[in-house]
Amino acid sequence: MTSFLDEILVNFRMFGRYHGELMVYLAIAYLCNGLYSVNYIFAAEEISYRCKDELFENNTCGKINSSKCTEFVYDQPNSFVAEYDLGCEEWKRTFVGTAHSLGYMFGLPIIGSLSDRLGRKKAVIITGVLGGLLGLAKSASAWYWLYVVFEILEAAFGDIFSPVYILTVEMVETRKRVPYYIISFFGFSIGCTILAFVAWEVQYWRTFLRVIYAPSLLFIFYSFLIDESPRWLLTKGRKEEAVKTLQNAAKKNKIEIDITALDKMVYEDEKEMALTELLKTTFASKTLLLRFFVCTTWWATSTFVNYGMTINSVSLQGNKYMNFAIVAIIDGPGNVLIMFVMMKYKRKKPLLISFFVGAAMYIVQPFLPLNQTWLSIVVYTCGKLVSSFCFNITYMYTSELFPTQTRNSMQALCSSLGRIGSILAPQTPLLKVYWDGLPMMIFCGAAIFAGLATFLVPDTAGDSLPDTVRQAEEIGTKKLSK
Repeated sequence: MTSFLDEILVNFRMFGRYHGELMVYLAIAYLCNGLYSVNYIFAAEEISYRCKDELFENNTCGKINSSKCTEFVYDQPNSFVAEYDLGCEEWKRTFVGTAHSLGYMFGLPIIGSLSDRLGRKKAVIITGVLGGLLGLAKSASAWYWLYVVFEILEAAFGDIFSPVYILTVEMVETRKRVPYYIISFFGFSIGCTILAFVAWEVQYWRTFLRVIYAPSLLFIFYSFLIDESPRWLLTKGRKEEAVKTLQNAAKKNKIEIDITALDKMVYEDEKEMALTELLKTTFASKTLLLRFFVCTTWWATSTFVNYGMTINSVSLQGNKYMNFAIVAIIDGPGNVLIMFVMMKYKRKKPLLISFFVGAAMYIVQPFLPLNQTWLSIVVYTCGKLVSSFCFNITYMYTSELFPTQTRNSMQALCSSLGRIGSILAPQTPLLKVYWDGLPMMIFCGAAIFAGLATFLVPDTAGDSLPDTVRQAEEIGTKKLSK
C-alpha cells in the first residue's frame, strides 16, 4: 500500500490549492498549541510580596520565635499568586507547570489511541474543542487545587499537537514530509510569540486565559474544513473513502491521477490491537523495543531542555515579554534551517550534532562574563534554538520508526513517558538557590546522554513510512517490503 499511495501523493504540489489550504488549517492548530503549552509562565508568574506583620519585614518566609507570617501584602493584588494567597509557597506556583506536564503525560496514550482508532481528523476536532472548554473552565476556578485539576484535564484531553502532527506527515509523500511539517509548524512559533504580547497587553490572568482559549471552540468547523488521512483510512480497510479523498484533492488541484494506481492500494492487514496488545507486540520485537527506549530518552531530554530553556528565559535581564518573544521568534528561522538540514543529512546525524552542540552551549553559559549581558543572551538563545532542533527532529524521527497502524499510539507512548522531562522542567528555576548555573549543567548532562543513545537506531529519511511491524523492523537493513 505504501508505495502505491506515495506514487499518487507525489503528483500533488506542496503549495497546490488542496495541500496549501490544509497547511493553513494545520498551522492554526499548531498556533493554538503554542498559546496553550506554556501559558502558565505568564498566568502563574512570579510576583513580589511581603509579610503584613512588620516584625517579618526582613524575614517574610522565615520564622521569628517559632512563628510564621500568616498574612501577606502582594505587589499585584489581582495576580494568580495573590488571588490564591500563595505567599511563601513558591512550589505551588511552579507546580502549575508540572501539573500541565503530568496531564499531558497521562493523556498522550489516550489521545494517541483515540487518533489511531477514530481517525486523525476526529482526534484533532475533539482535542481542539476540549482544550478550549477546559481552558475557559480553568480561568473561572475559585480555588487553587480546582485550577490544578483543570490544568491537568486540559493538558490530558485538550492538547491538539499529537493528532495534528500525525495528520501532517501522513498527508504528503515521503520526500515532502519534512518541509510540509516544518512550514506548518511555523504556526507554533507564531503562537508562542503572540502569547508573549497578549500577556503583555492583558495583565489580568483570568482575562488573559479567556482571550487565548476562546478561539479553540472554532475547531468544531474542522469537521467541514479538513479531510481524514487517506493512509489511515486504508489501514482501516476504508478504501472507498481514501480514494474519494484523493480524487477530491486532485479535482481541487485541477490534476489527473492514475485510477489504476488507486485500484492497487491494498493494505497489508494486521490485526487491530488494543493498547495492551500493542505493548506486547512491540516488546516482543527486540528491534522495536530498543527503538522504544531510545525514543523515550529523546523525548525526556528534548522536553526537559526545551521547556526548561523556555521557562528560564523570563529570568534573563531585560523585559521578560520581549525575552520570551525573542526565544519564540528564533524558532521560526531555526525551523527553516533544520528543514534543509534534515532533507540533506537525513535524521540521525543532525540529531546527534544538535544534542552535542547543545550540551556545549549549556555548559558554557554559567561561566560567561557577568558584564557581557549581550553575550549571555546570544548564547542562551542559540542554546534554545538547538534544543528546538532536537525537539523537531525527535518528533519526525519517532513517527518514522513505527508502523502506520500503531504510529500515533507508539509516538504518544514515547512522548508520554518522555514527559517526565517537562514535569521536572518547571522546577529548574528553584535550583538557582544553590547555584545559578545548576540548571544548565543538568541540561548539559541530559543532552550528552541522549546523544549517545542516538547511535543505537537506524536512519529513516528517504524510506516510505512503514505500514506493518515487519516493514518497521526492516528500516536500516534493506528496502522496505512492498
